[in-house]
Amino acid sequence: MASLRTRSILIVAGVGAIVTLGLLLLTVNAACPSQERDPACTRVLFIGNSYTTVNDLPGVFASLARSGGHRVETKSAAVDGWTLVNHADSPATATALTASPWDIVVLQEQSQIPAVEEFRQAQMYPAARRLISSIRNRGARPLLYLTWGRRDGWPETGMPTYASMQSAIDDGYLAIAADQRVAVAPVGVAWASLVTRGAGAPLWQQDGSHPTEAGTYLAACVFYATIFQESPKGLGYHSSLSAEAAAMIQSVAAETALGDPAKWPPPSE
Repeated sequence: MASLRTRSILIVAGVGAIVTLGLLLLTVNAACPSQERDPACTRVLFIGNSYTTVNDLPGVFASLARSGGHRVETKSAAVDGWTLVNHADSPATATALTASPWDIVVLQEQSQIPAVEEFRQAQMYPAARRLISSIRNRGARPLLYLTWGRRDGWPETGMPTYASMQSAIDDGYLAIAADQRVAVAPVGVAWASLVTRGAGAPLWQQDGSHPTEAGTYLAACVFYATIFQESPKGLGYHSSLSAEAAAMIQSVAAETALGDPAKWPPPSE
């Protein structure tokens, strides 16, 4: 376990530097005219880190939703490298939760923590429970953002391949989802499906971690299917992707998020 402890120290050290800066990045895509909860307009707050901010996932989701005829308002409370513990302890994140009558609040953990049981139990799960309670107390519906594994796995922790790391991440999110009865946006599961099919558009950036625009578009399509319980197939918004690449991603997102309603139910209180 020495390598695990070393990796844990590195993660905490990096996060601590960010906490010291006290940064919280907020981006808004507003389309709801009033501050009252409105069934004709869906408000979504994304809480996370760079897997949320890179390529502006909330903005891509909003554009996709509007192309499907949905009125939405999105905001992100996200800092690069932050964990759910950071957000659970952050006054700025607490303020973001109270800033609007959110319908759905998305929770995204730091990308490696869900893959390791020790980190889940010590960090992810206690923080997730605190945040989920706060979200529900606000009358909003929590939604877990199941992310993807690193392209080359995490060999230092016994996960030498992408597939092995993805499987561990799936387990990490699904366990807390079942414990708290929270819905999951299965982005990582759709990601794995595209990788298996040998999708044309690369999903990882060169760092083997962060998403390309295709990866972010895939995440947005999965969120669209999960939140609205509608297929994104045929939607006209393609981001910067070709029509062919967008169509493939839309199809896989729909098959993943809507193909097994018992496993991937819609967000509920």
